[in-house]
Amino acid sequence: MGGNTNLLSIVEFDELPSPANFFSQIESKSIPAVFHGCVKHWKGFSKWNPSKGGLDYLQEKAGSCTVEAMLSRTAPIFYGDLRSHERVPLPFSVFISSCKQLRSSDHGSGVSVEQEVVGLTDPTVEEETCLPSDSSLHQVYLAQVPNVNLENKKNSQLEILREDIQMPKILKAKTLTSINLWMNNAKSRSSTHYDPDHNLLCVVAGCKQVVLWPPSALSSLYPMPIYSEASNHSCVDLEKPDFSTHSRAQNSMMYSQKVTLQAGDALFIPEGWLHQVDSDDVTIAVNFWWRSNIMSSLPEHMDAYYLRIILKRLVNTEMDQMLYRTSVSVENSEVDVSCQVDIGQGLRAHDLEKKSDNEQLQGTIRKRRMTLQQMNPVALQALHQLVSLVHDGVNIAGQSEQLQSTPTKDECKKDVRPNIFCEEDDPVANVISTLEPLQLQNVLLGMTHNFPRTLEALILQMLSPRSAEVLTRKFDEIDQLTSQENRDEFYLAVYGVFDDQFAAMNAVLDGKESFARQAFKNVLDKYLGVNFDGQKL
Repeated sequence: MGGNTNLLSIVEFDELPSPANFFSQIESKSIPAVFHGCVKHWKGFSKWNPSKGGLDYLQEKAGSCTVEAMLSRTAPIFYGDLRSHERVPLPFSVFISSCKQLRSSDHGSGVSVEQEVVGLTDPTVEEETCLPSDSSLHQVYLAQVPNVNLENKKNSQLEILREDIQMPKILKAKTLTSINLWMNNAKSRSSTHYDPDHNLLCVVAGCKQVVLWPPSALSSLYPMPIYSEASNHSCVDLEKPDFSTHSRAQNSMMYSQKVTLQAGDALFIPEGWLHQVDSDDVTIAVNFWWRSNIMSSLPEHMDAYYLRIILKRLVNTEMDQMLYRTSVSVENSEVDVSCQVDIGQGLRAHDLEKKSDNEQLQGTIRKRRMTLQQMNPVALQALHQLVSLVHDGVNIAGQSEQLQSTPTKDECKKDVRPNIFCEEDDPVANVISTLEPLQLQNVLLGMTHNFPRTLEALILQMLSPRSAEVLTRKFDEIDQLTSQENRDEFYLAVYGVFDDQFAAMNAVLDGKESFARQAFKNVLDKYLGVNFDGQKL
């Protein structure tokens, strides 16, 4: 989150703000907010309290209702993947009975997966509720049980409890999609996920701890593939994360924030914010979902366009992250200038004989010929390093004879270009990235006038995708710092040494596009959970 950490911090209120202030200060900015004690006036706050006969009240009032329960062998952790749980009809009275039993037992502080849930092993109950025969291995969780289902207009399972809750004033102008009850009979944890709607989570009884991550941290939590049935859930194992498979998850807590909700508190979770919820024994909550203005006002015919815009933004951000590495600046190293100049002059005498005959180089370029003696120590050392890297690269490619001062044209045809994206393994990109824009301009002019064949080999054979991206970004910076005449003269000089100027430009662009392609693959993996197979989409 970097510099945006403070901007994304959870804000807290002792009372609900006005609807206008809620929208302008919180909802429109998509930041989470806690409202302490804002539901204490609900009838349910006093009537549902398990410590004050709340379970008897719920059993008497809604015991005859049938609810849809979540059963999972991974309890007390409940994963959103449909393969990890099943939903079965269950009399609400049976669930309330299990809550009472667990509260009165020695195991009330937590339930083992092997512990039998009272009432669920009775053969008649199993037949009624379609529970599996080994239901004793499951923990039951009432998740997202509708109090009022506003979207589908169908009968809600616990409509009878609707009169015990009130519509928070900040939501009175909202078009709600659903109002749901959440209730667990023992400590439980929900898997990390995000919701496609805004969410106001109100704790009526018990206590919940919620860990939140901004949408920008999605990559560290490995979302399930976008085409999966549970694409809004993380696929990282909460109990035993495999960091060899999900290495980015090791840093996920760096971007997280935790909030504890006591009975009477409410939490606004903006759409797209990832959250993981831990609930204490017999915790009851009600949540309100509503569609955000962004999604509800987005015309469907614009979806494809905005998808490309968002992907492009993510790719650009990923490219910036791929380029960011801490490296030792050339300026901090000791430079033996006399030694470098001597070596440079020795190479120069041989190389000048091979200068390009391009007629366009005559005239203006000759007026600005960059001699080695004119270069400052930093630029001179960088030039020497690049020349050495080209020579070493050609050697590695299989040169058996002793190299002369620069590669020959036949030697330049050998492709020794690395397919590298990390700076520490890419010496060419490392040299270029440490130079100031105008220093790089002088280095390239120095190579143009003194080692044209070496420059040709550098661009055509040694430029990795990463170094191509670094180079073009430096070109952009040079453009910002120089006049049009200076820019034209500079590029005319650099590309003029090539027999085929288009081949040189294509080499740079191909490398740059290859770098962007890798960033695109990373984005698909990080944010969509999709493994790009390399084919054009």
